[in-house]
Amino acid sequence: MGILLSEIFNARSIVLNLSGATKEAVFAELADAITAVRPECDQSEMLAALWEREKKMSTGIVPGVAIPHAIYRGINSVVGAIGISKSGIDYGALDNSPVHVVFMLLMGEFVQENHVRVLNQIFTLVQTEAFELIKTAKTPQDIHALLSQIH
Repeated sequence: MGILLSEIFNARSIVLNLSGATKEAVFAELADAITAVRPECDQSEMLAALWEREKKMSTGIVPGVAIPHAIYRGINSVVGAIGISKSGIDYGALDNSPVHVVFMLLMGEFVQENHVRVLNQIFTLVQTEAFELIKTAKTPQDIHALLSQIH
């Protein structure tokens, strides 16, 4: 048994209507959501780690979905935030299409072996009907309930 998506993404770190239209704005918005749940996280350090990873290759890797992720030494677990954008984000994705759902992940250096498992769970999720429900959910709690059904 690995880490459950419902343990990584707290209902309070799910942003239904992202206000940002750029990658920079969305990263800051989702980092805010993580620090609201995990105040011990340093926002500037998280963002620096995410940008360092993003420079290697865009994390907009599934049509309409981005999964920015990085190793962050300030935690010893995996934390995340989900953002939904109805209008789409100019993300510089590999397919050049706008991104509508962002799964942001930060992993402590001692749990990074779990990160492939977590990424696989997200890849599997975005190929199911549950993903359509996530995109149209009315509340963060609805999304969290959907995530808790994925093992």
